[in-house]
Amino acid sequence: MNSLAVSSFAKINFGLRVLGRRNDGFHDIVTVFQTVSLADQLIFTLDDDLRLECSDKSLPTDRGNLIIKAAESLQKMAGLKVGASIRLQKNIPSPGGLGGGSSNAAVTLLALNKIWKLGCVYEDLYKVAASLGSDVPFFLIGGTAIGTGRGTEIEPLPDIRSTPMVLVTPNISVSTAAAFRALNHIGLTTDSAESILLNCRFEAANADLERISLENDFEKPVFKAHPEIERVKQRLLELGASEAALSGSGATVYGSFENEETRQTAMKALGNESDWRSFAVAAISRREYREALKEVF
Repeated sequence: MNSLAVSSFAKINFGLRVLGRRNDGFHDIVTVFQTVSLADQLIFTLDDDLRLECSDKSLPTDRGNLIIKAAESLQKMAGLKVGASIRLQKNIPSPGGLGGGSSNAAVTLLALNKIWKLGCVYEDLYKVAASLGSDVPFFLIGGTAIGTGRGTEIEPLPDIRSTPMVLVTPNISVSTAAAFRALNHIGLTTDSAESILLNCRFEAANADLERISLENDFEKPVFKAHPEIERVKQRLLELGASEAALSGSGATVYGSFENEETRQTAMKALGNESDWRSFAVAAISRREYREALKEVF
């Protein structure tokens, strides 16, 4: 196999609680990850060197891109010099809180493991993924899962019952570092980590997308810094979303709808917002995720 085409799915966060700052400078979090149908497309072809082309010219194609970092890290772990030509069709807003870069990195590990015939097992790829970024290990699994620690410790959960969803990304770039600084300033949660983790498991295991309502600690500081993002959430609720919340540190807000008719009406109304990108999406279960990526699993 000299060439491979793979989808790279986005994620949303059902809640995100920040528990405190770690000694390594990162923060301990608790979140529920969920893969959704919005996806980038990647094509990998064997080559002598590492090369990346991207449809979005605003994104870097050198080591500033997690795809190249992932490929180089895999090369180093395997002790080889074989390369690849990689083409990225970017559909997931970046940045947006949807994990597009992390998803790209994880898919790169899976795809290059295949075409380079490395035979790495999950534990090998997990170590590389965790070194690349907080969300990357989740995309080696997909579906519904709890993320703890820096977000790299992944606990798969039963797939959540899906309902029609809409993602809305306003034309705003939210700095995750600035969001954490603002959160540190206003004070982190005082709830116990064990209590939050139990609540996350219960909510995710006993709810569908219409009713899940886990708190995102980033909403308060991000909405204060960017009122337009708060307006997105309020607009989704006005248009009939049964639940709406910030994903990650933003700027994307997701809304869950009771039926397809209500979602279609909302999508039509959202089309009047020229500075917002709107996507009708569905949750991707772990089985569906592995089926879509069966060439690399």
